[in-house]
Amino acid sequence: MDQIDCVVIGAGVVGLAVARALALQGREVMVLEAADAIGAGTSSRNSEVIHAGIYYPQGSLKARLCVEGKELLYGYCAVRGIGHSRCGKLIVATNNAQLAQLQGIVAKAAANGVQDLVLLTREQARALEPQLECVAALHSPSTGIVDSHAMMLALQGDLENAGGLVVLNSPLAHAIFAQGAIILIAKDGTELQANTVVNAAGLHAQALARRFAGLAAHLVPPSHYAKGNYFTLSGRSPFSRLIYPVPEAAGLGVHLTIDLGGQAKFGPDVQWVSSPDDLVVDPARGEAFYAEVRKYWPALQDGALIPGYAGLRPKIQGAGEPAKDFLIQGSAVHGVAGLVNLFGIESPGLTSALAIGEHVRRLLS
Repeated sequence: MDQIDCVVIGAGVVGLAVARALALQGREVMVLEAADAIGAGTSSRNSEVIHAGIYYPQGSLKARLCVEGKELLYGYCAVRGIGHSRCGKLIVATNNAQLAQLQGIVAKAAANGVQDLVLLTREQARALEPQLECVAALHSPSTGIVDSHAMMLALQGDLENAGGLVVLNSPLAHAIFAQGAIILIAKDGTELQANTVVNAAGLHAQALARRFAGLAAHLVPPSHYAKGNYFTLSGRSPFSRLIYPVPEAAGLGVHLTIDLGGQAKFGPDVQWVSSPDDLVVDPARGEAFYAEVRKYWPALQDGALIPGYAGLRPKIQGAGEPAKDFLIQGSAVHGVAGLVNLFGIESPGLTSALAIGEHVRRLLS
């Protein structure tokens, strides 16, 4: 049986960031990925937004790791030459009843250490974005966008330069805890003994953890999948900044984002589904997008939205339940030396990735 110091399961942006952090510490690291490419899941099916850290409860992992991760990510992009833009975003109130929510967002952001939000009148907002309709808005100048695939390639490069390895097409069947080590059994029967295992399998993290013999079942949260559909705008974007409505219960509303090429897209919406493989965009869902988008961009023309792609949020709470924090379980929680489980790493997981890597590294030190 082959032996290795550290195994990270999952080569999404978070798994790669964790593996990089461990490798740069001088540890021997292997990343096992079930798919035939890195970042094939949630990491490549999102808005590619660098979040400011505005919405999350004070003291939560999401708040702390997003704010820390944002600064790390901007610095990393600058050093590595990764495409990104600190384009900013406007959070818009489209009726007077939402004005109090804007004030609440300012207070929550300040509690998280985000002090740069600016409250704008309708006129000030329209001076920045003439086609925007609102009664007021918040400007978040530290929100941005990033080329997520280039970011993952850079993380993989750092890992490999530090002696680490990414192994594709390597789905795991189960794991056994024995004699102070963790034995991983692949679906093809291959066995690998590791001192440290980080379960960063994203949408499949809970299903995998349930196949870890000896891990208490009650510590593995249920899996819920909130599908987010995106529709691409036909034609030139009317906005140079990201446009977000005030947040909804399960997401941040049907917002407008732009990519580094200037292409605009709308989404994601929230569609609760039963399978992590449900990635087909139903064109009929676009009808609801028109109504939501026209609240802040009345000039949106019929037929301008084209079905784009869908992603899935790996939720640990179901429809109608309060939002939950990232769940990062080390041995202090489950009692298994060398094991860290990452559950519910949804947005702002991309922004937080480098900070999550450091957090896990510290847990394992």
